[in-house]
Amino acid sequence: MMGAKKVEFLFDYGSPASYLAYKLLPAIAERHGAEIVWTPILLGGLFKIVGNRPPAEVPAKGRWMLQDLIRHAAYYQVPFAFNRFFPVNTLMLMRGAVVAQREGRLLPYSDAVFKALWVDGRNMNDPDIVAKVWAGAGFDPAALFAAANEGGAKDGLRHLTEAAAERGVFGAPTFFVGDAMFFGQDRLDFVDRELAVA
Repeated sequence: MMGAKKVEFLFDYGSPASYLAYKLLPAIAERHGAEIVWTPILLGGLFKIVGNRPPAEVPAKGRWMLQDLIRHAAYYQVPFAFNRFFPVNTLMLMRGAVVAQREGRLLPYSDAVFKALWVDGRNMNDPDIVAKVWAGAGFDPAALFAAANEGGAKDGLRHLTEAAAERGVFGAPTFFVGDAMFFGQDRLDFVDRELAVA
């Protein structure tokens, strides 16, 4: 539909804040009749481009963030357990997302990967565990690994990440409603308000 409301969601599975936003954004979008534009990016690559650092590299900030994520999840009643294998190298997971999106299966893929990381506490640095998670979501792990290692998936993820940096994105989750940018799962109220007037 021409002129339909849209909210773009830029995310990386290794970001627990992205997981919380992933669980909460659909209800907000539905309330406003808005389409969610799902945009996987590679957070590590983005940090290198823009010169940002993970919160965990600042011990005091990392400790605060963990408690804040737990509070946020409890307040919104989202299942959440901080993954003891954090940080996770999400390169293969995010390339897999590009492949799943091209196949029209990004949501079942994302459901499985986010749950494995931030509910079940799986070690998604382990390719064997990744394969089991993918298989459980209905994917052929061998085929998905092969596709994720092809140039199209690599170039696609690189393009999405570089394009995000060019738009001023510096972390995940980030949201766009039109030209308005919002950062962090704790800014979903602002996304809600922006959609109300979009």
